[in-house]
Amino acid sequence: MTVAQASKAGGTPLVPTSQPNNSCYYVKPQTGLRNLNFMVTNNRIARVDVQKNSEITTLRGARIGDTESKIKSLYPGQIKVTPHKYVNGGHYLTLVPKNGANTNDRIVFETDGKRVTAFRAGQLPEVEYVEGCS
Repeated sequence: MTVAQASKAGGTPLVPTSQPNNSCYYVKPQTGLRNLNFMVTNNRIARVDVQKNSEITTLRGARIGDTESKIKSLYPGQIKVTPHKYVNGGHYLTLVPKNGANTNDRIVFETDGKRVTAFRAGQLPEVEYVEGCS
């Protein structure tokens, strides 16, 4: 959806956190939830980033601070584990849905090797951009 549509659906304006441009930028809720950012590409929200000590959870209850084993148990047979690009011993736990209708959707949990430190959800390819809009 567009930023305007998401603002209306969320009941609060989404304001830029980086310089808006046509290719990629971030917005966040003006009020309410903290540590939540939305990546905008091609004038549409492509992914949501949940960071720091947020209380935000996935539909199955996964959250920051969960162990790697808990994430794997919440999504059995759907987690692909890869090394973290910047955290020595850390991982990316990527949920690859089995449902054919959602083949371009992912949730990527970042870990320090033991616990989730951040996660993001969205569509390919944006959800896998390690540096965000950089």
